[in-house]
Amino acid sequence: MKKINLRELYRDVYTTDFFVDVTEEVMETIRAAERAEAAYERKMYRYKAQYSLDCENGIENAVLLKPQTPEMVLEEKQFQEQVYAAVMRLPEKQAKRIYETRFLAVGKTDISPPISESI
Repeated sequence: MKKINLRELYRDVYTTDFFVDVTEEVMETIRAAERAEAAYERKMYRYKAQYSLDCENGIENAVLLKPQTPEMVLEEKQFQEQVYAAVMRLPEKQAKRIYETRFLAVGKTDISPPISESI
């Protein structure tokens, strides 16, 4: 068991030192995440120094968007499940249209009924 200070990991939450015991596996996971973050920051520093952000080589996407962490992926999945559940509580016709446009990427003109010309 190792002791870690949660204030070092969560500066915005813990204002004073708060030590907890964690297993070696958890400690190694924390260290791996720190190493990955440091490597990412070094990579982006080097790319920023060599590339202009107005170039159209795709580098600006890598600079501006960090890779998602497992927590971010889980939160996104849970949010999508909540949205899906809310859509499925709608009346059948509305749910079908929203599901097709948002989840299946069907165009609105493809699912709308034809407009009659006898207006």
